[in-house]
Amino acid sequence: MIKFILYPFSILFGIITGIRNRLYDLGLLKSEEFDVPVISVGNITAGGTGKTPHVEYLAGLLKDKFEVAALSRGYKRKTKGYIEVQADSKVTTVGDEPLQIKKKFQEVVVAVCENRVTGVEKILSPQNAKTPDVVILDDAFQHRRISPGMNILLIDYNRQLNKDTLLPAGRLRESSKQIKRANVIIFTKCSGEITPIMRRIMQKEVRLKPYQELYFTTLDYDKITPVFSGDELHDDFFGSKNFAVLVVTGIASPVLIYKYIEKFSSQVETLKFPDHHHYSEKDINAMFSKFENIKSEKKIIVTTEKDTMHFKSIGNLPEEFKKSLYYLPVKVKFLNDSDNLFNKKILNYVGENKSNRELRKRKNKGQS
Repeated sequence: MIKFILYPFSILFGIITGIRNRLYDLGLLKSEEFDVPVISVGNITAGGTGKTPHVEYLAGLLKDKFEVAALSRGYKRKTKGYIEVQADSKVTTVGDEPLQIKKKFQEVVVAVCENRVTGVEKILSPQNAKTPDVVILDDAFQHRRISPGMNILLIDYNRQLNKDTLLPAGRLRESSKQIKRANVIIFTKCSGEITPIMRRIMQKEVRLKPYQELYFTTLDYDKITPVFSGDELHDDFFGSKNFAVLVVTGIASPVLIYKYIEKFSSQVETLKFPDHHHYSEKDINAMFSKFENIKSEKKIIVTTEKDTMHFKSIGNLPEEFKKSLYYLPVKVKFLNDSDNLFNKKILNYVGENKSNRELRKRKNKGQS
């Protein structure tokens, strides 16, 4: 019933986004190009496709060979304008995902700015100590004011686009026809290896063009890790079903985490908060009360790596809560042994464009 009521607004939304995209296609709205390789990572649905793990994959792939910068909007931060993220930045100042990336890759320049053009310009400013060889744009598929050299589109394998509709009745940010703008399409959160038949079905669903490449990834969870000073429980937890678990999440789609934890615990309780949630004292009291009411000698709280950015910024947490709090690291794994092909494509794109950029600089210097 609610979807039926919202459907006219989805039609209006589709008209507005369609006109906007058409104006960019015709060149009536300008897209900026930069003299540095730019890789955009984004999605066509609202939330939950695994953008941050894929940005981290790219940063980890590129950081040893190139100077890397990552630019994000810094969603739900309580500040405005351009800010360069430091490892000790506050989550309210820069946002949880940029802070997570910076803590993991301190050699990478991470910045936030709601105006992506301004953000890239400031990152490339000659005044900076480091001039990046490549800029990764987080969540920028709809941000057409910048024309990236590599446009990577993420699609949740478990949410079929042809059964979805535009916002607000559905979760599509724009028409699925705009998939044509992507150079690389990645189906994320797959449950296992992809058969040739399934690959052909997915190719048909996205109407794969000759200039596009298709990949499939899954989320690979690592051992649970103490957020503060809890005991290392890796072998004890994964080797038995003796632990009761309270799973606390502030992400768009936590279902896969629930399913993963249920493999190792026969008693799983959950508390789901909105994506990018800033936890209040009331929230902490509610989750600690629920945790205390779990009847088990062995019990822990498990959260996400993104949520730890929030918990670490909260003072005066109960010591028992801190000792019981763990997070579940996650990383991207390419399926069907396609990681080498993907890695080569990315490294070649950045390397070739870096070389061309240096040649142009030497040529211009020689002419002057």
